Amino acid sequence: MSKIIESSPDCAELIKHFEGLFLKAYLCPARVWTIGYGTTLFPDAVKVKEGDSCNAVQALQYLRNDLSYFESMVDAYTRDDVSQQQFDALVSFCYNLGAKNLKDSTLLSLINSDPVNYAAIESQWLRWNKAAGRELLGLTRRRNSEFYYYRTGILKFDF
Repeated sequence: MSKIIESSPDCAELIKHFEGLFLKAYLCPARVWTIGYGTTLFPDAVKVKEGDSCNAVQALQYLRNDLSYFESMVDAYTRDDVSQQQFDALVSFCYNLGAKNLKDSTLLSLINSDPVNYAAIESQWLRWNKAAGRELLGLTRRRNSEFYYYRTGILKFDF
């Protein structure tokens, strides 16, 4: 098996499903200005701010740029034998929560120790369902979908 370093189209679909498309900047539940498919930092490294807008083509460009960054982070943090679906699910996780949260997590330690220890990984994965200290149904659904994809390679959104 060759080392995975790029996400698949399924990863983008997972992210797009849960992020939604917003052409005008909005404050996400974590109180961060966000635009497009969850972009918080434009490709030129300028933070998204109130009043910013984009079109659908730009939103896809921002998504691709963000994916490239998070792919490189997941590649750097994970063992070389993670599968495509595991890599994709971790990129989605990072896209939503940030690379530092993955890097510093017990979840990553478990994955790097044994990427198919599904029971232990699931319990850690599902813990990441809060924003600003509040448990959010949308994040619970996203974590369930990501973990299901991690384990099965099947996209499922109806949790």
